[in-house]
Amino acid sequence: MPDIDSSAKRRMLGSSFVFSSLPDELLEELAGVCRLRKVERQAFVFHMGDEGDALFGVVQGLIRIWVPGTRGRELTLTLMEPGDIFGEIALLDGLERTANATAVVDSTLLVLDRSVFLKVLEREPSLSRHIIELLCEKLRGETTRIAEDAFFDLRVRLAKRLFSLLIGYGEAAQEGGELMLKMSQEELGNMLGVSREAINKQLSVWVRGGLIAVKHGKITLLDREGLKKEAAPSLE
Repeated sequence: MPDIDSSAKRRMLGSSFVFSSLPDELLEELAGVCRLRKVERQAFVFHMGDEGDALFGVVQGLIRIWVPGTRGRELTLTLMEPGDIFGEIALLDGLERTANATAVVDSTLLVLDRSVFLKVLEREPSLSRHIIELLCEKLRGETTRIAEDAFFDLRVRLAKRLFSLLIGYGEAAQEGGELMLKMSQEELGNMLGVSREAINKQLSVWVRGGLIAVKHGKITLLDREGLKKEAAPSLE
């Protein structure tokens, strides 16, 4: 687990617009009561239906927010990256979680418990305004995602997601210094709300075209510019 002291916690909280305008003493107070939690790959941060008892910030790793669908399928709502904060809706109303959260890779989270957060929220109206802004931003993000799902085909959506994951979380491959990502085709399908077979079909096209290589559950990026072009027009 990364070593993160109180000042680092304070900087992380302050980097989010949710807390950016808080006085230093309030940031220090919040940082002092935050705790760290390590979540291993594929482990749950919380389940749908759990009590909303904490706010989370991603210190390191990648968290998938998702809901179950029919016939065992899953729908990924969003991916939370380092610096992102999530779980705010259940934190504010204390009701059940409306989605699952699992770690895509080994992750470290900053945790702010609801009981402490509400005490600060009650006496700081400016923090309430920031929370409203956060929810509005998330709504805009969901609108963008829905538009992509409606107007872009699987090739563009998968290329955009795969390119982002490789650049953000890929590791240097032994051959040629290219980026390599360990992620199953089923996981990619869950992120985009499509079947594993559909993912396999598109990946096979890119393998034949020399853009990527797929071996032993690992995807290696061979042609960065080629995959980026496949993600057009969303990356333009």
